Amino acid sequence: MDNGAHLRVSDCGTHHVDDDGRPAYARRFVRVFGFYEGRAAVAARDGWFHITPEGWEAYEARHAWCGNFQEGRCTVREKDGTYRHIDPRGVPVYPERWRYAGDFSEGFAVVQAGDGHSTHIDAEGKFVHDRRFPDLDVFHKGYARARDGDGWMHIDGSGAPIYERRFQTVEPFYNGQARVERFDGALEVIDETGVATTTLRPPRRSELAALSEDLVGFWRTQTLGAAVRLGVFEALPDSEAAIAERCGLTPEGTQRLLRSLGELAVVTRYMGRWELTARGVLLQKDHHLTLADAALEYAGPFARMWETLPDALRSNSGWKPPDIFADVAKDSERCAGHHRMLRSYARHDYAQVASALDLQGTECVVDAGGGVGVLAQRLVDAYPQIEVTVLDRPEVVAMGEASSPRVHWHGADLFDVWGVRGDAVILARVLHDWDDSDAIRILKQARTALPRGGKVYLVEMLLEEGGLAGGLCDLHLLMATGGRERSLGQYGRLLEEAGFIQSAARRLSSLSSIVEGVAQ
Repeated sequence: MDNGAHLRVSDCGTHHVDDDGRPAYARRFVRVFGFYEGRAAVAARDGWFHITPEGWEAYEARHAWCGNFQEGRCTVREKDGTYRHIDPRGVPVYPERWRYAGDFSEGFAVVQAGDGHSTHIDAEGKFVHDRRFPDLDVFHKGYARARDGDGWMHIDGSGAPIYERRFQTVEPFYNGQARVERFDGALEVIDETGVATTTLRPPRRSELAALSEDLVGFWRTQTLGAAVRLGVFEALPDSEAAIAERCGLTPEGTQRLLRSLGELAVVTRYMGRWELTARGVLLQKDHHLTLADAALEYAGPFARMWETLPDALRSNSGWKPPDIFADVAKDSERCAGHHRMLRSYARHDYAQVASALDLQGTECVVDAGGGVGVLAQRLVDAYPQIEVTVLDRPEVVAMGEASSPRVHWHGADLFDVWGVRGDAVILARVLHDWDDSDAIRILKQARTALPRGGKVYLVEMLLEEGGLAGGLCDLHLLMATGGRERSLGQYGRLLEEAGFIQSAARRLSSLSSIVEGVAQ
């Protein structure tokens, strides 16, 4: 606290007292907090606000919560759950509302947007830089701690990393040095170039053991795939003997498989019975987010695809990506399972997409490559007056028609004339299945389906420029479809080539972002 007032609780409520123990004012509150910059946060029955040392209200407004004043600014939470900053008169400093806003330090504060990413603003609410981070701290001695998809680091006032390394944790700089923890558990002191000056603790993890764990990752995939194929997850909960009989396994084989599944945390043993964990229920075939089909795909066809990775990366090897969509269509059983897998991922990953799209709710929307209609159904649920047409391969449309009667269905090839038009086109995890030339071809068909000024929405995972996160997903797309994950800048260039101007981008999670383009 920055003055001599102290806190006191009485039967009538709480208040401040002076150094002699006398009440500083007559009024009582539900809660009171310390004075900072001549203002103290108090909670009354009608809400939170600030008072002066004399007990007078500093302003009339009421909030759901108040912080303390720092550098002439204070964080408050409004009744709708959003945060912003006010000045000592209680006047909002800027019109924006944030998912969270922190205290000011060295002239800047951290604010978090609805997509979970944070940035810095100045005392007037203006952006300090154009960088966004999953986690961020205030500036200290000119640098701020920040985390991207690869780990923690320090950034300068422009939001740029001051070195290339990433760490498990980092502390603020103190006289040119900072303590950091590496991913192997070692503690170091680094200078402002990221170079270690002192080792405080050796690694806690053996790099050989960690690498070996990565090398045997296929053990997990094949174990889960085998358990799904054998029907083990449908046989639980039960005893080992009952599971062995129901699944046609030997007693020893049952015991060894269940022990392995326990190590993978999908089953647990309790009082002589094996039961599913919260993770394990996702491998039951009738779960609404079932990954049983994913387990079979990854343990079977996808595993075989990856065997040719060296050829896919060599120059002049003659390798060509498989036509996975045609291959899946040839086998009706695999086709159904493959699209159940995609449906589960869509149900999980598209939860926020419908509300995050910049739609009025009365448009005609083409959900191109929309699969069995998970996103389309979310759209018609969110916007009762909207009209949505799912465009996909005929065999996919045949599977989806019965499940979403409020959605229109249209069988077509993404690369040929679509035969439908709309005010907006959604391409959700479509372009990442194709190389740049094919992605541009699809976008050009989308442009043909739209009027000038119409919008295209790309729902994709965005790679960080120069980052490492997403590298394995990118390789998987190469092996499965010949496609690739891309950065925001790369999608912007594709849009421009196809006749669009990138107009906005919103990150919803590490897996889903929305890139918006306007037809020119």
